[in-house]
Amino acid sequence: MINKNSSVPLYDQLVDILVNEINTKLKTNEKMMSEREICQKYDVSRTTVRLALSELENMGYIYKRHGKGTFVAALSQGKQNLMDNYSFTDQMRESGKAPQTKVLFFKIVLSNQYISDKMGIDLGTEVYRLKRLRLADGIPMMVETSYIPVKEFQGLEESRIAKKPLYEIFKEDYNELVKVADEEFSASLLTDKEALLLESEDDGACLRLKRTSYNKANIVIEFTLSTARSDQFVYKVRHIQQ
Repeated sequence: MINKNSSVPLYDQLVDILVNEINTKLKTNEKMMSEREICQKYDVSRTTVRLALSELENMGYIYKRHGKGTFVAALSQGKQNLMDNYSFTDQMRESGKAPQTKVLFFKIVLSNQYISDKMGIDLGTEVYRLKRLRLADGIPMMVETSYIPVKEFQGLEESRIAKKPLYEIFKEDYNELVKVADEEFSASLLTDKEALLLESEDDGACLRLKRTSYNKANIVIEFTLSTARSDQFVYKVRHIQQ
């Protein structure tokens, strides 16, 4: 339940509660409680509920339909894992395209239970929350929200991220290499906010991705939630029979 005396923000606590409810009780495309019903059930304000639902949208757990309500997205359910260390910048360069990154948000926040579990850190640990719009040849391709441990990357600044690829910063400025990256993805539909950022049609198709990157010491140095336009972005997987 919500602990109003906790140092963790109310909307982060609500995110964790709703994620658990989605994972244990609801099915893909099932309608969720209304904002008013969530307010009454958990004794929180409408503002808190809206912040939590917005975060769940970013995580790929829910999608909204104007005039119809909020529904459980496909990414909330278990999918086939594909292991691949992915760099948007390198991929675009190899394709002969000019990569570009726009930093939309950068701030130190305290990890909620979901992020803590994904990164293997204590609840309330300081992490950088970084939201970026990724473009290629001027075309919006992907929106990424990354969580990076402050402990491993002291002094990381927005100005550096705006000028230099994140993995290059890890390697050259902090001597940290991504040794292993676990990634999963599934098909979904864009939210209104995502469609606006990606200059795509409302309810357009997209890929939702989760990536967990580890260094040589098996410490998570990046957890990223991404939304990619499916009309501009594809994953190619080769299966080789031994």
